[in-house]
Amino acid sequence: MGVAEINARSIVKGIAEGEALVTKDCISFMGSTNPKTGYIIEHGHELEGQCMKGKILCFPSTKGSTGGSYMLYDAVKRGVGPAGIINVEAEPIAVIGAIVAELPMVDKVDIAQIETGDYIVLDATKGIVEIRKK
Repeated sequence: MGVAEINARSIVKGIAEGEALVTKDCISFMGSTNPKTGYIIEHGHELEGQCMKGKILCFPSTKGSTGGSYMLYDAVKRGVGPAGIINVEAEPIAVIGAIVAELPMVDKVDIAQIETGDYIVLDATKGIVEIRKK
């Protein structure tokens, strides 16, 4: 099991760790996820049927309505949201939700280096992502 450490841009400070849930698809917290269950519900989405609860959610960027900020906050406060977010390029919808939910978040990360199931230690205060390969 190898360990890699990569630098990232800190968006919302904090530390989180957990299993990575990775997609090449953008996510809409307003339509792709169920904030009551934490499951990805968007038909045809790469992560459809998977749960983001407690995971380090890795995806390129968000898409969709500004209501997604509240939906991300709602999922985190219900205890079914991700433990942290890693983006290629952070977008205001997710950033606002992460700030309000106090959810560690970074961007400027090549998520192709991360696979679903890898164990991630996310230090969003220092902008460091540690990847422990599965």
